[in-house]
Amino acid sequence: MPRLALTSQILVTGGAGFLGSHLCDRLLADGADVVCLDNFFTGTRSNIRHLVDHKSFELVRHDVTQPMHFEVDQIFNLACAASPVHYQADPVQTTRSSVLGAMNVLELARRTKARVLQASTSEVYGDPDVHPQSETYWGRVNPVGPRACYDEGKRCAETLFLDYRRQLAMAVKIARIFNTYGPRMHPDDGRVISNFIRQALLGEPLTVYGDGDQTRCFCYVSDLIDGLVRLMNTDDDFTGPVNLGSAHEITIRDLAERVVALTGSKSVIRNLALPVDDPTQRQPDITLAKTRLGWQPTVSLDDGLAQTIRYFDELLSRGGPRSR
Repeated sequence: MPRLALTSQILVTGGAGFLGSHLCDRLLADGADVVCLDNFFTGTRSNIRHLVDHKSFELVRHDVTQPMHFEVDQIFNLACAASPVHYQADPVQTTRSSVLGAMNVLELARRTKARVLQASTSEVYGDPDVHPQSETYWGRVNPVGPRACYDEGKRCAETLFLDYRRQLAMAVKIARIFNTYGPRMHPDDGRVISNFIRQALLGEPLTVYGDGDQTRCFCYVSDLIDGLVRLMNTDDDFTGPVNLGSAHEITIRDLAERVVALTGSKSVIRNLALPVDDPTQRQPDITLAKTRLGWQPTVSLDDGLAQTIRYFDELLSRGGPRSR
């Protein structure tokens, strides 16, 4: 992955989370000074423990729903619980994190004249009736369902980012992140890959919701982080939103069978009821990312799963989930 020109001081909200910690790694490797902000609701200290003595890294415990005061050149806003298990546990706080968090980082960017990137989500498309999903698709979201705190919170954050752009001519970027996986995922976050790998390694049945014919596309974390950095460093006149994710579609049943094979597990597959508003299809159209960012995923699903399985195997052998 090429190293891109970066300014000196970069704030990463949600920097101790799965994606945030990998982003901090990348930015430090590229020579930036990084302020990692996290309230440790879902982020963990172990994710960034290897960075705390780095001369260019600073950790700040703070909640994005409260105003922030830093001097920064760029802001990556990744602060929000992203898995259904976590964001449905406190839906009011999820909406607050998305909406108030967006307003607070935008106000910080306005004061400091920083460039700011919003980590949005493929969930803004809801359960789509267009396939694959391009950035011009407005989505099909249930505004009163159990997933709405996250889906609508992220949609509102996008609105805020573009209204700040239109009203104040600020340099904003929006990335719509599709399913991403890799080391540092929490084994109990309820996401399909972490579920399957943990269950396979423990010899438990792999829980497939519905008949398993629903589809997803899975992007390895290093590819996703490269896309975020490339998007941040585009010209100010390009805001997005931009889909970032793998376009390789796979059914959930096929994914379960692949995880069983790669782990050498004897686990069986058990079907459970499909959750409310769970999308039946999800595949990004990444044409815009290819043409404007020169970006597309490079890590194959098998290679990415192998690296993730190694991480989970070591984690579980040490006694389970990481401490915060």
